[in-house]
Amino acid sequence: MEHYTKITLKQGKEYAVLRFHPWIFSGAVKSLPAGISDGDIVEVYSSAGDYLATAHYQQGGIALKIISFTQRTVDEDFWLERLKEAVERRKAIGLTDHAGNNALRLVNSEGDGLPGLIIDWYDGVAVIQTHSAGMHLAKPALVAALQGIFADRLKAVYDKSAETMRSTEEQGGKAAGRSTLTDGFIFGQSEMPVITEMGHRFRVDVEKGQKTGFFLDQRMNRMFAQFYGKGRKTLNAFCYSGAFSVYALKGGATRVDSVDSSAQAIQWTRENIELNGFPDELHREYTADVKRFLPASEEKYGLIILDPPAFAKRHNVTHNALQAYIHINAEALKHLEPGGILFTFSCSQAISREMFRSAVQAAAIETGREVRILHQLSQGPDHPVSIYHPEGEYLKGLILLVG
Repeated sequence: MEHYTKITLKQGKEYAVLRFHPWIFSGAVKSLPAGISDGDIVEVYSSAGDYLATAHYQQGGIALKIISFTQRTVDEDFWLERLKEAVERRKAIGLTDHAGNNALRLVNSEGDGLPGLIIDWYDGVAVIQTHSAGMHLAKPALVAALQGIFADRLKAVYDKSAETMRSTEEQGGKAAGRSTLTDGFIFGQSEMPVITEMGHRFRVDVEKGQKTGFFLDQRMNRMFAQFYGKGRKTLNAFCYSGAFSVYALKGGATRVDSVDSSAQAIQWTRENIELNGFPDELHREYTADVKRFLPASEEKYGLIILDPPAFAKRHNVTHNALQAYIHINAEALKHLEPGGILFTFSCSQAISREMFRSAVQAAAIETGREVRILHQLSQGPDHPVSIYHPEGEYLKGLILLVG
């Protein structure tokens, strides 16, 4: 077995590792060996000299991200095995080889025991995002593993790591070559894939789109929009590429208004509405800042969907983010008809479920509306959360009945 650089933890700092938490913070490390570099594979030991885990090292607050709790060689066979396990998890719950769905998340970082790695599948186009230097360096082995698993079903692999790696660099990491990264195809070429989700069709721009191109984590939540959309005039705020709009129209919404500050997002929304065969008179789109659109509008809706981008990406801005959630939810509540329904979400990892619910409660108090919780939502099953890593539950959602 290959020998890796050894890192020893301070006395008493091994307990989180023994509870299988995949992160080790820099303050828990006794000392760093000379010559260690971002992305190095290391073995972690307790102060008593006991092996604890194998991890990727990276300069920053989270110094070590664990990729194995058993001592072993990390080679191409290791990555192939881990990716096969991730695919099998999704197969076991019916998410692969499904006639109505040909897009899903294949690897969800810590939720699949692979911190720093995201892989999304869009009908044969795999989009990779690396969030750590270690996963960046493992990319050739990961692409080989995808080719080994999917063979001819794999049309292309697109690397969309540049932005996430630059963000990591700003937070303290210094992996060689990261700052000059550009996105692009590692393997194959592809036009914008057209995926099928629950029988609906969406064109996914993996090159220009946010994240990997499409928000797969909302699949199950969008089904509620189809259920509750019947007979309701609907506002899809922060619509991105209009997925919630399509579901609401499929459910029988009398009209859907889609709003986003990005003209490109509105164009994608328009294309997806057309792709699913809905007539123009059922849909209106607005290129506008939702925070300005709502106060200026006199419309009342039977259903409003609020799925904003993350208002807090770091813990030091949570106060401002909570104020933003209070404001936007209060505005939405003012525009709901009696008996209306509000879908409201936060994808800010720094905002806990309790904090988000308190912000929505504050908005309800501010408006004086009668509000009841119908559903509490999270990300879909292809975005699993390790029970040892609660931080992985980033998506929080509420469906509210408003009197």
